[in-house]
Amino acid sequence: MMITAEHDLVARDLATIWHPCTQMREHPDLLPLVPIVRGEGAWLVAADGRRYLDAVSSWWTNIHGHGEPRIAAAIAEQARTLEHVLLAGFTHPSAVALAEQLLARAPRQLGRAPLTKVFYADNGSAAVEVALKMAFHWFRNRGEPERRKFIALHNGYHGETLGALAVGDIPLYRRIYAPLLAEAIFAPSPDAHDARPGQSAEACALEAADVLASLLDAHGHEICALIVEPLLQCAGGMRMHHPIYLKRARELCDAHGIFLIADEIATGFGRTGTLFACEQAGIQPDLMCVSKGLTGGFLPLAAVLATQAIYDGFLDDSRERAFLHSHSYTGNPLGCAAALASLAIFDSDDVLERNRVTAARMGELANGIATLPHIADVRQCGMVVAFELTRDGDKATPFDPALRIGLQAYRAALARGVVLRPLGDILYWMPPYCIDDAALAQLADVTAATIREATACA
Repeated sequence: MMITAEHDLVARDLATIWHPCTQMREHPDLLPLVPIVRGEGAWLVAADGRRYLDAVSSWWTNIHGHGEPRIAAAIAEQARTLEHVLLAGFTHPSAVALAEQLLARAPRQLGRAPLTKVFYADNGSAAVEVALKMAFHWFRNRGEPERRKFIALHNGYHGETLGALAVGDIPLYRRIYAPLLAEAIFAPSPDAHDARPGQSAEACALEAADVLASLLDAHGHEICALIVEPLLQCAGGMRMHHPIYLKRARELCDAHGIFLIADEIATGFGRTGTLFACEQAGIQPDLMCVSKGLTGGFLPLAAVLATQAIYDGFLDDSRERAFLHSHSYTGNPLGCAAALASLAIFDSDDVLERNRVTAARMGELANGIATLPHIADVRQCGMVVAFELTRDGDKATPFDPALRIGLQAYRAALARGVVLRPLGDILYWMPPYCIDDAALAQLADVTAATIREATACA
């Protein structure tokens, strides 16, 4: 039997690579690997020439499209000039320019001192680690070591390093490592997923905020920060909440003298309809984590934006009171150049306005799928649409997990040339912003066919 280049690549991969978020026993049979050799806009091109619509933006990172020439050119130019320099004791133009750009675009709240400092990291989990450590260490420097706990939300996700896992509430990721994790206090999610009949999304959010207030009344003296994914809990099943919760959370954090950490890693850079999700609530966090779309999906880079007050809390003659967290590639020039090019595209192409038009079309197409019998809920937040699949088309009757409906849907969509990587039995659209009407129509047709096929024998 002749071995094709495609099969050779898969064989070499399976001989050497341990894939993320994967039960490797499922490869190569139950979950065949797809060898990708090229990307073009909203499309991925496989080794055999097949094209796949990247409906999930390659884990929510690729916002402007694969192979975006302006970002590629910026990286190439930077590589010819300076590929890397340590950021301890040194600096470089791209890191400075990017910090200035991020701070200029950060959420602002009337009457509140703005975010003024940027600390670079390598990825989203690392950014969360930085923010958590900053919050704890700041209170330690103030002589308040009893403030060593965090409040997080049920169903939240902030990454898979130990600190990030400690403030996450997805059992699949957290349960096995629980003995290693720092203690956190979890407040109810403000999403409307389990709303009572007639209860609005705003009422659900306010009810959750009341519980948060009670928790802070009881534990505020030992809390250093609240961490939230504003508007959208992505890995938790694309759960969405009303912005009133963020307003109340900001007020409660101020009342108890604790920091508000906004995890905008997945929600930032236009995904929810504004550049940052916090803007829709008119609030400003004390610490804001960004990554994923920061470089347009080209290179790993993250940043934590902080207030001047937090920064000043580390200024001292003692190095122990300094923030000594570091990564070898902190502020990498190539990543910073990519991020600057990505931000420039938001201006030159009026991305946010274009996204509003695209999101409206996505909503129209999703409404056409909502009537399928196994759809329990269709929800949308900006450029994100989620379809919740259940046995009887209501939230009270989930599928038996052993049926693996989500996996069946993934395989069915892949066979039709669309990448729909589900979250359990929840399918979602989170495409690159450059997706056109024809691709959206194909996405809708494939999603409907995929749901019918995956649920046919359930």
